[in-house]
Amino acid sequence: MRIGFIGAGKVGYALGGYFARHGVNVTGYMSQHIESAEIAAFDTGTRVFTNYSDLLEASDAIFVTVPDSAIRSVYEDLKEYDLTGRFLIHTSGAMTVEDAFPQIEATGAIGYTVHPLFPFNGRDNLDNGLTGAFFCLQGDSSCMEMWTELLSGVGFRPQVIPGDKKVRYHLACAMASNLYCGLVYESQRLLMDCGFTEESAMEALAPLMEANLQGIIKKGPLMALTGPVERCDASTVSKHVDEVSGLHFPEDHQVKDLYQSVTRVLVEMAEKRHPDRDYQPLKEIMKDEGVR
Repeated sequence: MRIGFIGAGKVGYALGGYFARHGVNVTGYMSQHIESAEIAAFDTGTRVFTNYSDLLEASDAIFVTVPDSAIRSVYEDLKEYDLTGRFLIHTSGAMTVEDAFPQIEATGAIGYTVHPLFPFNGRDNLDNGLTGAFFCLQGDSSCMEMWTELLSGVGFRPQVIPGDKKVRYHLACAMASNLYCGLVYESQRLLMDCGFTEESAMEALAPLMEANLQGIIKKGPLMALTGPVERCDASTVSKHVDEVSGLHFPEDHQVKDLYQSVTRVLVEMAEKRHPDRDYQPLKEIMKDEGVR
């Protein structure tokens, strides 16, 4: 399997580099910005392509690792060429094959989405942490087994999902990754209002977050839950609600909304963990604040 990349940003760079380091035949990169293709090709020992014709001739599969908004445009360009027998693969988490490559069957190509559950934060992780990562696949069933075997063979954990669940799948990923950043950002801002600097606030939160994340990973979120909600400390939760209700920064309505919404979920979790404990006082507090 000869694999070429259109797009040499963070995902294309890291994924192509990982493939190349694990014995997959990566042909090279084509990119809107030639400089990024040159860097990726140099670092992976592959070629720079400047036109679709040469890339298609050299490759059996094309990974389209461009921003979601550009995938359809790339596909429309590729349709001008003979795609018979080629694999077209995009790495968007929310888009299906049908969204990105409409009527792909008419081109003779076979389409897949291959989305890595991994945060690509820069160009410094050719091999950093990717081993063992889940890769979710959706697309044509005829060659799905081949792709799951290829991904398994280089150390990934493939998971096939149906197209009608793609957005829900990506929502789950965003909640555990992107939305978590929002919670930490608000926590950091609240500490800064207490006298911490931006740096010291993050240093103070880091051990708390790291220990809690390890607990979630090892025991699951239900058993890792600690704090005033889990122990049914209605007095402390009530003080929290009073505090977020009395904040006066322009963004503070966000803190109140976040606290109320997430606390409601925590109450449900705590009830499942401690079915014999009465959490009605916490429910009344959140009900009074308009959380239904």
